[in-house]
Amino acid sequence: MNAKHWTTLELPKVLARLAKYTSFSAGHERALALAPSPDPDTVARWQRETSEARRLLTSKADLNLGGVHDVRPLAEAASRNGTLLPQELLDVRSTLIAARELRRTLTRLDNPFPSLAAVAGRIADLPGLINEIGRCIDAERAEVYDHASPALAAVRRDLRGAFGNLQEKLQRILTNPRNGPYLQEALLTQRGGRYVIPIKAEFKGRIPGIVHDQSASGATLFIEPLSTVELNNKWRELQLKEEREVQKVLHDLSQIVGAEAAPIARTVEALAEIDVIFARARYADATRSVEPALRAPPVIPPAERGGQRGGAPSGGPVALKQARHPLLDPSTVVPLDIVLDEDTRIVVITGPNTGGKTVALKTVGLIASMAQCGMHIPAAEGSALAIFDQIFADIGDEQSIEQSLSTFSSHLTNITSFLDEVDDRSLVLLDELGAGTDPAEGSALARAMLDHLRARQAVTLVATHYPELKVWAAARHTPGAVNASVEFDAETLRPTYKLTIGLPGRSNAFAIATRLGLPDEIVSRARSMVAEGDLRAEDLLADIHRQRELAESARRAAEAARAEAERQARELRDRLAKIEDERAAILDRARDDAAQQLAALSEEVDALRKRLSAAQQAELEAVRARAAELEAKIEPERPADTQHATRNTSHAIRVGDTVWVRPVNATGEVLSIAGREAEIGVGAARMRAKLGDLEWRSSPAPGVGRAGQTTVHLSTRPKLDLDLRGLRADEAIRELEKHVEAAYLAGMPFTRIIHGKGTGSLRKAVREALRDNPVVSAIESGQEGEGGDGVTVVRLVEG
Repeated sequence: MNAKHWTTLELPKVLARLAKYTSFSAGHERALALAPSPDPDTVARWQRETSEARRLLTSKADLNLGGVHDVRPLAEAASRNGTLLPQELLDVRSTLIAARELRRTLTRLDNPFPSLAAVAGRIADLPGLINEIGRCIDAERAEVYDHASPALAAVRRDLRGAFGNLQEKLQRILTNPRNGPYLQEALLTQRGGRYVIPIKAEFKGRIPGIVHDQSASGATLFIEPLSTVELNNKWRELQLKEEREVQKVLHDLSQIVGAEAAPIARTVEALAEIDVIFARARYADATRSVEPALRAPPVIPPAERGGQRGGAPSGGPVALKQARHPLLDPSTVVPLDIVLDEDTRIVVITGPNTGGKTVALKTVGLIASMAQCGMHIPAAEGSALAIFDQIFADIGDEQSIEQSLSTFSSHLTNITSFLDEVDDRSLVLLDELGAGTDPAEGSALARAMLDHLRARQAVTLVATHYPELKVWAAARHTPGAVNASVEFDAETLRPTYKLTIGLPGRSNAFAIATRLGLPDEIVSRARSMVAEGDLRAEDLLADIHRQRELAESARRAAEAARAEAERQARELRDRLAKIEDERAAILDRARDDAAQQLAALSEEVDALRKRLSAAQQAELEAVRARAAELEAKIEPERPADTQHATRNTSHAIRVGDTVWVRPVNATGEVLSIAGREAEIGVGAARMRAKLGDLEWRSSPAPGVGRAGQTTVHLSTRPKLDLDLRGLRADEAIRELEKHVEAAYLAGMPFTRIIHGKGTGSLRKAVREALRDNPVVSAIESGQEGEGGDGVTVVRLVEG
């Protein structure tokens, strides 16, 4: 494609805006260099990439190319034996790290984003180079580490020692009381890379040394004491040696970079391509653009092929809905609808000056160019475009009041330059075709050129003022050509910028003259000079426009009514959904309240179980009955297939039942039930589990009455003391665990274990076992009156 025509359509301005969304210099340059591709497969791939990037950035808005640099020049310099600076090597490293992370991210998303993953697959993975640069260079200070090489480590160690000796010697000179009167001030400074001290000029020679500099006033001399010359020399020699070692490290690293110059360049190019893809996605989001449907090349109408069809048509070459010029203010731009059928090749646009004809031409050409650059287009869903091999544009600047022959010549020269290149895969845009010369000759030339373009089957949009071109487009002998018009409001004398396909534009000259105050007799005289047939045609055209406006108004009213009906339907659905949500919320709150009450009752039962005597059994039965009744209300019986998945599904789990606890693969006793959860006693421990995780095993034989009632059996309260003396350790531990469990279940706050003093082995075993017991909160030795270290007092957790 000829770049001259892209400039005419202002594509470079769009690309400049696109480039602002890139992240680094290589992507910026690539965005500015984008060019429309005539290859349908390439354009389709670019469009897929843009669409995938938009979807990806929606879910991963923080995805970016931070830390990336265009390091191709650095890699190229290193490949020619150049030595890179520490910061340049760090730029190479950060670029490779960012590239590696981006490659990992995109290749993991190969299934939903295959096009992006394919581009990321070209990124080279160079872990050795990344690690070596990181090993040798401090990323924060951009300095070579001491350990980058053994020689550098040794010379820096010597350098620190020499520097310390030099500083120590100079400080002794400065702090010597005898030298105080000679010093201008007690500080060290450097001159020519050597440390010096400032002395008063009148005391020159009092401290033997070499003068390196003096102050501007001459009152201060900067001398290097003779006693520090050798130390300064040693320090300076080690500095130079350090510099040589640093350069050697940098050179070695640069050699590694140079050896990987090709994969580094390939990686930067892939990053630049991804950067442009992301920029296209962000620009599309910012401009509310859509992916256009891509159609096959324009299909030659059957009438022009003698009925020979070369394949199934796929729609007209241009179908733009609510298209907006991307460079105009989005708040004021008027959307353009231009939909051509399969047989239409030429559109003749007529209408008043400043009515939007030129903008319409530029909008179509610019959007077609953007689409073939892989960019989404500022239009509505359902827009489609054919892929053109060439896009030609002859569009001048804003029209001047008077056109000269030079303007006509300029336009004609431009058209002539591409007229022979036009074919059925070309888009041609012509503004004011034939203008700038005698109207009769100009219109004749315009019709002849349109005949030529129609014969070559080019898709052509032409803006004109010539009425002869309206007649030409409407004639039977020019199939494939249609009229179009930009509308004009005769009341406000302003264009509406709306394009109407199928009708030629009206001149509106008489209406405009009348509105602008031209005397009626002059307007009437002018009308009498126009042929009666032309006036009738103009009146008929005006009536057609009015009828179309009425039809359009009715269509808009119908669409508004349909939209209102859909809105009301949505509101009704939303209200019904809210009512259902509120109903569910009320039920949930009711269940929660009931569950809280049940939990309170369960706690009351547990408290009663700990302190009730046999005489209080009736009170406990009443509380149990209340709990069972409340539980039945909030836990209605479920169908068999939704209860516990076990052969014992006919048994509803109640307090006191023995159950199998699936999460811990153990048998336990149901101590209490609150809502959909139960408290289970498993051995000496307690835990909470969902009812769905329990399998019924058995119920206690006594105490089962009518459904929902279960009696609580209180075990015999254990003794306060347990005497383990004389038992082996394993026997003692078994007795200990049973006693502690019984004491805990009985609600005892503590118990005493008597193990004696002896060798202390039994005491040690007992206390180790107690530390691992979940119901034990603390252990301590007995008081003097309790047996001291021969007794362990066990504090139990509260039930």
